[in-house]
Amino acid sequence: MKKTLTLFAALALVGARAQSPVTLALEQMTTGLTRITDIAHAGDDRLFVTLQAGRIRIVQPNGTLLPTPFLDISGQVLSSGNEQGLLGLAFDPAYAENGRFYVYYTAGTSPGVSRISRFTVSASDPNVADPASQEILYTYPQPYSNHNGGDLDFGLDGLLYVAFGDGGSAGDPQNNAQDLTDPLGDIIRIDVGGPSGWEVPADNPWVGLGNDTLPEIWASGLRNPYRMGFDRLTGDLFIGDVGQNAFEEMDHVAAGDNSGPNFGWRCYEANTLYNGSGCATQSTYEAPITVHQQSQQGWCSIIGGRVYRGSQYPRLAGLHIYTDYCGGQFYSLRQNDQGTWVRAQVLASGQVGFSVIAENAAGELFAGNNSSGILYRIKDACPMPMPTVSADGATLTSSPALGYAWYLDGNLIPGATEQIYEATVSGVYYVIANQGANCLLQSNSVGVIITGVQEQPQSSVRTFPVPADGSLRFEGLPTDAVAIELLDFTGRLVMTVPVAANSTTAIAEVGALPNGSYVYVVRDRSASNALRGSVTVMH
Repeated sequence: MKKTLTLFAALALVGARAQSPVTLALEQMTTGLTRITDIAHAGDDRLFVTLQAGRIRIVQPNGTLLPTPFLDISGQVLSSGNEQGLLGLAFDPAYAENGRFYVYYTAGTSPGVSRISRFTVSASDPNVADPASQEILYTYPQPYSNHNGGDLDFGLDGLLYVAFGDGGSAGDPQNNAQDLTDPLGDIIRIDVGGPSGWEVPADNPWVGLGNDTLPEIWASGLRNPYRMGFDRLTGDLFIGDVGQNAFEEMDHVAAGDNSGPNFGWRCYEANTLYNGSGCATQSTYEAPITVHQQSQQGWCSIIGGRVYRGSQYPRLAGLHIYTDYCGGQFYSLRQNDQGTWVRAQVLASGQVGFSVIAENAAGELFAGNNSSGILYRIKDACPMPMPTVSADGATLTSSPALGYAWYLDGNLIPGATEQIYEATVSGVYYVIANQGANCLLQSNSVGVIITGVQEQPQSSVRTFPVPADGSLRFEGLPTDAVAIELLDFTGRLVMTVPVAANSTTAIAEVGALPNGSYVYVVRDRSASNALRGSVTVMH
């Protein structure tokens, strides 16, 4: 064995933040809200909650429920069916100036008509609307009592988007969702910025066809898009489309896409053929970004949510939070750097009846339960500051915590449970810190490069050229090596290079990697030992 002087270079990584699993908590805010259907804000700190029977109630930031309804149109609302009633609310982007807001409700006698109306707040009291100000903007008869859709929201373009279900029954027997001559199974997009009425935006996808296609239709092929929501930062739209008997799906439209996306119902339920009569090939339709199988978690009615853009819980930033009426599990959804949608369960609530997830003016999230009548705040279950690791040469120090577990290249280091750890091999280090309240949080990553090797065998791994450009050659590998992993200094695996059986050499094609330093880890068959070192790529 050969001893040499051991030198260390430690790089603290800016921006390599923790990837600890996010868990949510629900904090009860208000009770007594019978059959909640929607939540909206008017640009201030109040929450406006729609109740299915036809009332809108105001909840103050401290949870106080004002005794007088903001609006009561229960005499006009048909709510005898489970999917009928006052279903949606949206405030005009210029509400502070014009006092206008919009509602979607079922009216008439069963099966009823879907109605979009505009109201204004009263001149004398900001907490009371003027019921006589109603202007009916849009109506369409419902062939059945179910699948009313019901959500409406303003996009960042200032236009009003309204979601209609396919009209009901089972399997869309009238094929409404694929019929562009009616709004059923579609999202319409209208301009309500004029003094009265509405207009079709000039860039709607079906403008100017000169036939019976409705020019207000913006998207189609939906079964029952009960809850949808825009990302207030990007303008992207997320649509929770309730499935038939097998799948619940989340659909997505990027901001600025006015191409007229068709999401495929009734030809497809999610990605599975449902009724192929008269349908085009599957690639013609927009695929969902994620699908939940109903039988696996007891799901029955997906509740599309919102992307968290608040400031209280930084770990939630950019996550789309959604749930299901029957299952009650809350999920997060985000798009990674490769464009893949990644989902994770963040709460098993144990409840049924969640009907809406919405945001306040500050971007904080709330959930309403139609069954219990409870309004909840959505919180990060572990809101405490994230742990940090600092490096002084080979000495790594964690910020104070109740307990520590150190990791090297994603693997637990046995016995490394103190606040300070002395690194002895090259690699990427981080700590999982016990912050209390069942919160185990991951720190930033720190890369350590050992420029000399202590107690290293004569037949050490060699790499060349130095620095590497297009190809990087490894020599002196142990004969039981099976793979070489390259990690960047955020701890992310960027390349795996297989090693042929009994070979002592391997070549990694690194031409596509960004310039910089990387840690390599040589894995053997037993995975009990791992040789490590560092390489530099420079093009």
